Amino acid sequence: MSQAQVVVSELRITGRTRLVGILGLPVEHSLSPVMHNAAFAALGLDWVYVPLPVYPDHLGEAVRGLRAMGFAGANVTVPHKQAVLRYLDDVAQDALVIGAVNTIVVRDNDLYGDNTDASGFIAALIEAGFDPRGIYAAVLGAGGAARAVAHALANAGARQICIYNRHIQRAHELCRDMARFHLGVRFEAHPLDAVRDIDEDFSLLVNATSLGMWPETEVSPWPIDLPIPAHLTVCDLVYRPLETLFLTQARAAGAEIVNGLGMLVYQGAAAFEMWTGHPAPVHIMRQACQEFLMKESCAETSTAERQMAGTERSA
Repeated sequence: MSQAQVVVSELRITGRTRLVGILGLPVEHSLSPVMHNAAFAALGLDWVYVPLPVYPDHLGEAVRGLRAMGFAGANVTVPHKQAVLRYLDDVAQDALVIGAVNTIVVRDNDLYGDNTDASGFIAALIEAGFDPRGIYAAVLGAGGAARAVAHALANAGARQICIYNRHIQRAHELCRDMARFHLGVRFEAHPLDAVRDIDEDFSLLVNATSLGMWPETEVSPWPIDLPIPAHLTVCDLVYRPLETLFLTQARAAGAEIVNGLGMLVYQGAAAFEMWTGHPAPVHIMRQACQEFLMKESCAETSTAERQMAGTERSA
């Protein structure tokens, strides 16, 4: 049994346990509880991380509740990353530029918002051996995650960033906001069906939507009848499953692929350090996620095999 498995199974909650969690809807898919609880236990910290499903019309109450109930902080996921800003006392400059917060820290009874998605995304790209300097990038989506990706790529030296979204107005708004802060970078907004025009000038394609996320794994942001250009590096921010239908399309076309696990771990590590003041055990966090996903995959395979056997017996 690995260290990540042992520490999660031995997790204890006491009267002094510090609380953090994740605000979103849905939150059932999130591996953040698995990752952070493994990290807390590995360092011997009396902390626990819990999922907090929150409907949009209760977001303000939930955020204020973090302070009222003594939480040390929280992560924020879809659909709240942009809406949450209005409920915070202070927001980091990067998060203001992005227009989205994914991490809240309670400091001296104030709610402080930051964004670790941008740094997490770039760390994952660099780990995969991709250099974003001078590139043309195509980003699918125009929500909080897409904003973090656009800001991160611009900061890292990308030359042009094209945003593709079903609602073109949101893509225009993202480009307008980013262009105000990144004067040397060209931003363009396109409807989603314009991905057919992505050519050899581009070197990076990023899915920053939630399409393909468990349990709706049979959908993709990319047209099924359109081969993904083989020269691209293709990144999906979705991490559950590790290989989405989008990444399967990219692999079939011969493209390099980067799954969403690296970004999850690196953004989580940055949040962990903000909350606790301790260096994050990145290896433990990654291992805990990998082991969870491996068990889940084995369980799904076993279930499918039993169902197939039952069908054959009844035939």
